[in-house]
Amino acid sequence: MTGPSLADGRPPTRKRSGGERTTSINSLDHDILCVVFSFLGPFDLAHCSSVCKFWNKIVNKSKLLQDLYHRQRGSYAHSSDMPALSQKPLRYHMREWAIAHHQSSLRVGHVEVDQWKGHSIGVNQCRMKMSSILTGVGDKIVGLIGTRIGIWRRGGQRSIFPSREGTFPKGLCLRYLDPEAVVGCEDGTVRVFDMYSRKCSRIIRMHSAPVTCLSLSGEQLIFSGSSLGSITISGLSSDERVATLRPNDRIGIKTLCFNPCSNLVFAGCASGYASCWDLRKMGVLWERRVSPNVLYSLGHMQYDTSTIVVGGIDGVLRVLDQSTGELVSSYVMDQPVSSASSSSGGIEKRNGRRLSEDARIDNIPRAARPPIMCLAVGMKKVVTTHNGKQIRLWKFH
Repeated sequence: MTGPSLADGRPPTRKRSGGERTTSINSLDHDILCVVFSFLGPFDLAHCSSVCKFWNKIVNKSKLLQDLYHRQRGSYAHSSDMPALSQKPLRYHMREWAIAHHQSSLRVGHVEVDQWKGHSIGVNQCRMKMSSILTGVGDKIVGLIGTRIGIWRRGGQRSIFPSREGTFPKGLCLRYLDPEAVVGCEDGTVRVFDMYSRKCSRIIRMHSAPVTCLSLSGEQLIFSGSSLGSITISGLSSDERVATLRPNDRIGIKTLCFNPCSNLVFAGCASGYASCWDLRKMGVLWERRVSPNVLYSLGHMQYDTSTIVVGGIDGVLRVLDQSTGELVSSYVMDQPVSSASSSSGGIEKRNGRRLSEDARIDNIPRAARPPIMCLAVGMKKVVTTHNGKQIRLWKFH
């Protein structure tokens, strides 16, 4: 049962027993909130518009915020990346502006790097969610332990399933989409586990070779890559095979990424090739060799249909154009600037260095470019993990 609310969506203020009224954020009137919101950036405004009906009305209808949008848009007046204002809600345009700013930063921005040691062994997984960074060996919270699945609680407790009698062939990759965990196995199958019953609900034959990487979509599709170089797409609930994608370079697929906004599938191979398929045409859009060695990870920010970030064994962070595969920019870490203590040890602050197109990678010290095992992309930032125990936060300005 929900409590009472005013006509504009604000909850009424409660009185204390002594007759004094409490003051909260809901006590602020329209004009004061406009002033507060005017100090926020476009991405934060988009989040504020989703808090309640009252805030949504202010963000979408306020003349002050309309003027703020146009002022911020002015710096991109001559940029083809900046979308034109239409009849869509203002929060949509604020999000588009923020994405355009993110894309511009990855292309030409100045880079700062924070580096620290987060684990006692090499780190090969990372995720970003609401300004938090999650890292580990295997997926933390839900992860693979050889032939079983482990669940870690915040207090440190761990539970493992299935039982030893019900173990599956060695798992090589895992993706979790509540309430199901999907495991790619050495025998070429994908096994789907229900996290509540802790039972295997489906076994899907995807490849005749080991499944090396997985990606899931909100439309209940499983994308799996194999050591033989093929990509299979199947339904998560129906087990029906949708399509098989085959790159021209048949050396093993190491990483997969699906962009639901553009219906594009991206893959990285052991030979350094990156490939892209358009699911609407079921055909290859482009294939390019972007690195001389293995590509381990690639990713993009949510809603970004312009750029994709790639990392691999040579330790160079590369930004590619999603539509063409052309190299937009590439970065390595430069000399240290300063260091500060933290609970996890020491945080080393460095500058990132943008490489020229003709830069010789072999001439760059390995310490500046340890292999990138996994990466996650956020607003004007990229997190990378490395098998030398380091975690790096790349901040683009």
